[in-house]
Amino acid sequence: MTKYINRRDFLKRLGLGGVAVSGLSLAGCVPEKGKVSPEGTENGPIPTDKMTYRTNPKTGEKVSILGYGCMRWPTKKITGENGETEEVLDQDTINSLVDEAIAHGVNYFDTSPAYCRGKSEEATGIALSRHPRDSYYIATKLSNFSPESQSREASIKMYRDSLRYLQTDYIDYMLLHAVGGGGMENLHQRYLDNGILDFLMEEREAGRIRNLGFSYHGDIEVYDYLLANHDKYKWDFVQIQLNYLDWGHSKEINPRNTNAEYLYDELAKRNIPVVIMEPLLGGRLSNLPDHIVARLKQREPEKSVASWAFRFAGTHPDVLTVLSGMTYKEHLEDNLRTYCPLKPLNEDEMKFLYDTAGLIVTYPTIPCNDCKYCMPCPYGIDIPGVLLHYNKCVNEGNVTETANDPKYAEARRIFLIGYDRAVPKLRQASHCIGCGKCVEHCPQGIKIPRALRKIDHYVELLKQNDGTVPPKEA
Repeated sequence: MTKYINRRDFLKRLGLGGVAVSGLSLAGCVPEKGKVSPEGTENGPIPTDKMTYRTNPKTGEKVSILGYGCMRWPTKKITGENGETEEVLDQDTINSLVDEAIAHGVNYFDTSPAYCRGKSEEATGIALSRHPRDSYYIATKLSNFSPESQSREASIKMYRDSLRYLQTDYIDYMLLHAVGGGGMENLHQRYLDNGILDFLMEEREAGRIRNLGFSYHGDIEVYDYLLANHDKYKWDFVQIQLNYLDWGHSKEINPRNTNAEYLYDELAKRNIPVVIMEPLLGGRLSNLPDHIVARLKQREPEKSVASWAFRFAGTHPDVLTVLSGMTYKEHLEDNLRTYCPLKPLNEDEMKFLYDTAGLIVTYPTIPCNDCKYCMPCPYGIDIPGVLLHYNKCVNEGNVTETANDPKYAEARRIFLIGYDRAVPKLRQASHCIGCGKCVEHCPQGIKIPRALRKIDHYVELLKQNDGTVPPKEA
């Protein structure tokens, strides 16, 4: 008796038992015409036969254009025997999300030993192992960031632990994780001098790794070096950050970023399939200033704001899959509607998005993607929570320059009350001592202590009810 549930059974559990299915190649959604959800996106049942797929040129595998990023699995709070509350991954909800994703044709799941404080691989493995192994592709990473994990022995142990946690004897898509951060020296320490890249290539030759690639963050010298040696390493795919803001405004939103157009073109001319991360810039492109939202809604009133970013990423023909960290069912369903099937952007829509990006960069948000690589803070600060609250208030027009502003009183109230609700007082920016331990882990290169100091200064000015000058982009 197999331990997994078959496709027909889990379709029944999802309430989709009446939908005809004929294998994994059928998946997707056709919104019911004329119905609109409260968020302004099309509503209605989501059938299972419209997912867009891209072909892996090496293996011929059909990969869903929507990939499930497993960095932001849902959590729940439990109370232990000692009465203390603990936040843990919500396995039942994770199972349900995976079931629904697979039911609608998603077959690429991306995780890492570093995600969800080290628990993502295990939770992902539990959820996926309930389905036939040939119905999904697993992507994971060698996330040997810390010095103690960079020896050959420790790195190999991490790789083998991934196989165990994911309950599999092979990895479909294996990545060197976040190369570029720390430059060439870091690449040598983590993958070259210890022989780990050679080891992974041997694992690929043995069939325990089906596709070998890397995810890129930061230093273009590393990116160019790895691609210049493509004949040696034979990269099967590469994961890059790509979205319509990074495409033409990468340096404006973060001086460390590399223009996404350059990254994509270098892969396309070598026929290396592209996996996209951060299509929403950590959610920033779904939480836009009100007038930008109105601009997008005027063009496509029945579509979500996020759908523009996902269509942009998927329009590029060499993209194999676009990752989305879908914590909630609503996120998953909205993305299914975008990619079932994908309607590529035309030339006029592309120009519209480029013009929209030009408007977005005029707002001084901090380029936090909520990846949580900076966590845990040794002093307990909720770094992403602080930065994201500030960005939210900027986007909503609730960061005001002066007490003479007619909207000052209301904006002040919204900012301060929202701050206390979003971030407990003991975890707010005022507790930052500037140790800088977070900076080295930030893939966006944010000067985090500086950003926290500016936000804390702004908060204090609001509390005093004096004229204020908001913190500028860090």
